Amino acid sequence: MTTTDNRTKRTTAANILSSIGLLAIMVAAALPLLKMGGEANKYIYSAGALLLLIGKFIMPVVKEPLRLRRLMRMEIWTAIIFVVGAVFMFLPGKDWIAFTLAGGVLTLYTSIMIPRQKVTKD
Repeated sequence: MTTTDNRTKRTTAANILSSIGLLAIMVAAALPLLKMGGEANKYIYSAGALLLLIGKFIMPVVKEPLRLRRLMRMEIWTAIIFVVGAVFMFLPGKDWIAFTLAGGVLTLYTSIMIPRQKVTKD
């Protein structure tokens, strides 16, 4: 098996884990707002944040322009913000909402800017 095959498999696995993690976070964040889910929301959100963090950490590092590498590093920080939000879900109060919104805004920003940077790179 070549290095390119391993990198492709790692990238695919990282993308799948990240997507599942973000979907779990979205569902777990929406259910309390709809007065549904109960205690399970905390665990769904935490599992999603953990999957997202694992997905971002196993993403292979490639030689890219500096701005693109910084955007990809920002995705790791976004996953960490969601993990902090998961911790706050287990504490009294609604502070987890602020971390979820911050992570969502950063995720939105990186999902727009990374493809733009990849297009301008080519």
